[in-house]
Amino acid sequence: MTLTVHLIANPHYGFFRDELYFIICGFRPSWGYVDQPPVVPLLAAGSQIFGHSLFLLRAVPAVFAAASVYVTCLLAAELGGGEFAQVFAAAVAALTPVLMGFGSKMTTDVVGLLVWPLAALLVLRIVKGGNPRWWLAVGAILGIAFESKYSVAFFGLSLVVALAVLPQRRVLRTPWFFGGVAVALAFALPNFIWQAVHGYPMWTLLHDANEYLNAPLSALQYAGTQLLISHPLLAPVWLIGLVTLLRRSDARFLGVAYLLLIAQMIALHAKHYYPGNVYPIPIAAGAVTIEAWTARARLLRPVAIAYALAVGILLVPLLMPVLPERAMSAYDRVAERSLEREIDLARMDYRPVGDLPPDWADMHGWRELEALVARIYRHLPPDQRAQAAIFASNYGEAAAIDFFGAKDGLPPVLSGHNQYWLWGTRGYSGNVVIDVHGECDRRLFRVGRVVTHFSNPWVRPFENDFPISVCQGITEPLAAYWPKLRTYI
Repeated sequence: MTLTVHLIANPHYGFFRDELYFIICGFRPSWGYVDQPPVVPLLAAGSQIFGHSLFLLRAVPAVFAAASVYVTCLLAAELGGGEFAQVFAAAVAALTPVLMGFGSKMTTDVVGLLVWPLAALLVLRIVKGGNPRWWLAVGAILGIAFESKYSVAFFGLSLVVALAVLPQRRVLRTPWFFGGVAVALAFALPNFIWQAVHGYPMWTLLHDANEYLNAPLSALQYAGTQLLISHPLLAPVWLIGLVTLLRRSDARFLGVAYLLLIAQMIALHAKHYYPGNVYPIPIAAGAVTIEAWTARARLLRPVAIAYALAVGILLVPLLMPVLPERAMSAYDRVAERSLEREIDLARMDYRPVGDLPPDWADMHGWRELEALVARIYRHLPPDQRAQAAIFASNYGEAAAIDFFGAKDGLPPVLSGHNQYWLWGTRGYSGNVVIDVHGECDRRLFRVGRVVTHFSNPWVRPFENDFPISVCQGITEPLAAYWPKLRTYI
């Protein structure tokens, strides 16, 4: 059911800013990129090898979302849950906002939907007397997850520390555990080396984002956001599950690991959704406890499932692109008025919000932007067009023009933003530049003119009504000026 819903609901609006960026990165395979490991870009690019397809791209997170719900059922069964516990856990996991959001579009959190709870399931089986050789599988799972998003390292560390401080530490006293660690490190090593060779750009990016872009949260606020991203009306399920895990001797390490993970996220000023893939674990435990509570009142069980479905569906338009733009804008305004304080707390950056929620706004305008740039490029005199470079202010604009511009014969786009900066000038002199979202730096170019402005009613405010200029006569070789353009954020 989860797979079907996502396959139907996901492929609407257009390509998300980050999805376009992942695709372009994946078409240039590497062991690493400035702002993400290689697995998600490869998956994104792989979905497009037969041509542009939003359906195939969004099918990838749909599959991982469905697999995550299935593993949640397995966790509930491993914790002693019966049929109701598994069905209820599946419903809550499928409708938990942070998990539903991860399953609706391609992000670096997609792979973690499956591998975080799967790793927890295998470790739980080891703790309960399973074959210690499963540590090798755990290591491989966490290593693959690391090559998808670095935050899994904190989850893995939390699991190990939780086991080490509890009586279950005995499961660590086996060569298979150290073999699992070696496997995880082997998977992670290529990307670690790439980051080291390039001066750890991800560390620079995270530092700058925390300083200039992300809204800071106190420890109490961060804890509050965990209730918001898991839905205040569904969060009691995982809260019950957390208490259940902490009270059960065989599964206590999972509860302690959750607390350690959140503590690390608070200390590092992480975004509130970074630990999101951990929630299938306490959700499964909560469902098992609720099943036990309703053992003598079975009529409450369908009521509980109906409740989860009813309250979960309320937020679907904010998590899946299912409403037309005008209806979505009206729905968002109602949600903002109803949940003003909560939305302010959950907001992750300082930039103003437009008529659509930021993620939905970032699915608009890209085709139109490329078409506008292509028209400017075609109207350049032949001698200028032959040497013209296209420069975009950020990776979203650059990736969109690259992705849609291939059919129009546009040259590769330049940008100083994240991975695009590392790709460099691509041999362009910079003597003729189409400056997207810029008015030509008068210190760098002798001649510059604004040709047009790009606007779209549904994009984010900072991507609306900006100039596109043609710059000529560079005063300094572009290759020499390039280091000044680096923007890691």
